[in-house]
Amino acid sequence: MKATAIAALLLAGAIATAQSKADTDSIRKILDDEISTWNQGDANGYAKHFAGDGTFTNVRGMFFTGQQAFRDRHEVIFKGPMQGTKLQIQVVSLRFLKPDVAICESLSWVSDFKSPPPNLYLDAKGRLRTRLLQVLEKRSGEWQIVVYHNIDMKPDADAPEPK
Repeated sequence: MKATAIAALLLAGAIATAQSKADTDSIRKILDDEISTWNQGDANGYAKHFAGDGTFTNVRGMFFTGQQAFRDRHEVIFKGPMQGTKLQIQVVSLRFLKPDVAICESLSWVSDFKSPPPNLYLDAKGRLRTRLLQVLEKRSGEWQIVVYHNIDMKPDADAPEPK
């Protein structure tokens, strides 16, 4: 009986680890999609993983609700101040609060501005550096972004240089 219980615990642990790896890979794929669709200026693609009821706070402190608003806001910036820019994301922390809820904190930076965006600080290398917090929830087997909170880093913020 004792051996059966131990075997069951080991099997449960192996299944949880496999699930966690698959979920981690799925979330990292979402981040890769964010980078590639941003770099293409594709607002539809950028909003693809955003939940219909998700909330979004941008670097200016503007607050939006819903996938359509998230998509529309990115359409505006991809045609305006962020046109032709390049995004990079470096994960600082990815952790699961529950099997179906994850928090991803990252350093991100946008480069290749045609002209500096007004009222945003660019570092010495011409990058807009931000800290991006995304809360993801697994719904009907698919991970979706339910909270997207982005804040620009000020000149005196202590943060590592992106890799």
